[in-house]
Amino acid sequence: MIFNLLFCIAGFIPLIAGARWLVDGATWLARKRNIPDLVIGLTIVASGTSAPELIVNMFSAVSGNEGFIFGNVVGSNIINLLLILGVSALIYPVSVKSVTIWIEIPLCMLSALVIAMLANDTLLDFAGSSQIGRIDGLILLSFFFVFLYYSYFSAKKDGETPKEVKVRSLKTRVAILRVSGGIVALALGGQLIVSFGAEFARDAGVPERIVGLTILSLGTSLPELSTSLIASFRRLPDISIGNIIGSNIFNTFFIMGLSSSIHPIRLETGANIDLMVNILATLMVFILVFTRRGRMIDRLEGGIMVLIYLVYLWFLIL
Repeated sequence: MIFNLLFCIAGFIPLIAGARWLVDGATWLARKRNIPDLVIGLTIVASGTSAPELIVNMFSAVSGNEGFIFGNVVGSNIINLLLILGVSALIYPVSVKSVTIWIEIPLCMLSALVIAMLANDTLLDFAGSSQIGRIDGLILLSFFFVFLYYSYFSAKKDGETPKEVKVRSLKTRVAILRVSGGIVALALGGQLIVSFGAEFARDAGVPERIVGLTILSLGTSLPELSTSLIASFRRLPDISIGNIIGSNIFNTFFIMGLSSSIHPIRLETGANIDLMVNILATLMVFILVFTRRGRMIDRLEGGIMVLIYLVYLWFLIL
């Protein structure tokens, strides 16, 4: 059992390294092809921090590990909002740009509500089983393309290029090797995590949902954690919260949408509690930002958010 857990955790090393290599190489090649920085920022760079969640969910969908799919996305969203944003606020109070307040945070709130409604067919229409099916997945993907459309024209209008990863100057051959190596590393890491994570869940008698909400989501959230903490230490709080909100929207609409389009996701017992925590965490950020003149989350509120996450984690473990 310990052997399976160690190999599952070890899979995050090639997974996260592969995501970085792929983004670096693909970004440089895109620039060499004269693709506009705006397009690069909204696609390759913006999706870089969510690549671990995407790869793990793709392997989970193909393998039929539904609990991993659900737990990884919902767990990552909860970690982003309560733990990572909370720690970022403890380091340096998080302020918010107006565009994030009026569009992206409400859209993040919408994503939390939509996924909860789609997952509860039984409660809403008293028919069928509670699951996120293929049609639901296509609905989520539709929301994602609307968000992508908005992001493109919003950034174009403001003359801004969203960047979360520094673009390195590379030789073409090196860039191709990074892309190739990144794909191989992502595949290796994803396979290790899903295969040994499933074995660990079976041996320990732990639901896949719990493994997804804890081990998988904590591991795949490391890129968001590093990006947000660096932004906080450099006193760039708008980047910190923008990274988190954008990642949650990407996770819900694109990753969950694509995963459920491949393999329908049935809800395990207790899943609605996780969906409710996700909604409440998003609502908490929404209220903190909209009810304050300074449009910010201070250190006290950040500490409360971290404490709430620790209580939730304690609840999951017990």
